[in-house]
Amino acid sequence: MAGLTTTFLGRAAILAVLGALSAWSLPASAERIKELATVQGVRNNQLVGYGLVVGLDNSGDQTTQTPFTSQSVINMLSQMGVNIPLDQAKSIQLKNVAAVMVTANHPPFARPGQTIDVTVSSVGNAKSLRGGTLLMTPLKGADGQTYAIAQGHVVVGGAGASAPGAKVQVNHLSAGRIPGGATVERSVPTNLGQGPHVIYELAEADFETARRVVEAINRQMGNGVAQALDGRQIRVLAPEQPDARVAFMGRLENIEVAPTRSPAKVVMNPRTGSVVMNQQVTIEACAISHGNLSVIVTNDAGADGAPQGNVRLAQDGTNLLNLKAGTNLAEVVKALNSLGANPQDLLAILQAMKAAGALRAELEII
Repeated sequence: MAGLTTTFLGRAAILAVLGALSAWSLPASAERIKELATVQGVRNNQLVGYGLVVGLDNSGDQTTQTPFTSQSVINMLSQMGVNIPLDQAKSIQLKNVAAVMVTANHPPFARPGQTIDVTVSSVGNAKSLRGGTLLMTPLKGADGQTYAIAQGHVVVGGAGASAPGAKVQVNHLSAGRIPGGATVERSVPTNLGQGPHVIYELAEADFETARRVVEAINRQMGNGVAQALDGRQIRVLAPEQPDARVAFMGRLENIEVAPTRSPAKVVMNPRTGSVVMNQQVTIEACAISHGNLSVIVTNDAGADGAPQGNVRLAQDGTNLLNLKAGTNLAEVVKALNSLGANPQDLLAILQAMKAAGALRAELEII
């Protein structure tokens, strides 16, 4: 991969970092409880099924390499009264058919007759699913029961064309979606709590956030209504009648809570070079040598006696860059990009800084 300054993704990474820095001065706004927590037991359920996409324009599976596609077609035709002799089954060439896996999320409270979106993905060597139609496919849950039936025209967001010695493709052609392509056949029982209580679970475990949510609920609904069980779970006393409980939870989920400060965190994607950090990220004085790159971070005293960051980077002993605006990770990332460091170099340097205790933040690689 070329240096980050020579790629669009590298520039996008720097813009994302600078955009995050410019937003630091904005005041934090309150968040609703529905944005911080979910109700225990109210969740999506994953569904999956195996099916066939037909009507492709000579872009389906090569059955000599994917025998399960021709076998699936033979089984389907036999159920419709069309029997193919075994000696001819091996010679079938189906260029307009592709074997696919169909996935969907069964949302909470979904009832029979409702429609849900499905994703269709090729499992063979089909060149494209564009223009194809998914035949009736049962979608099953983890318990093996059928919860929905999918069928419809596959919408593919990409496009492609090829000629001898040349090929052009935009986006992905071997996967697509069918909006409202599955009809729910079976509902999943969803309980809004057990007995008089409802359990809310925070998206991220945090004791201070749990305390603030409990205070906000008790302030709006009355003392003793909410109780924190731990840093993630909050037990709420709710009416037991279904209509009264729904109304109560509708009021409760719109209560606003002042958010806590997010923990210092750096998220990096080494495949694209994207680096995103929050305002709590700081770095300490350190010196790093990685290949032909050298990174030196010092905390020098400014004119007013306050510590002032100084970042120096060198490459091949000839390129030296000084940044004196303050010691923060954004400057290190920007300086490394200006010297042409690739994503692997940047990742190695950040990991070394974290291991040495110089990076005061959680480092997450995606």
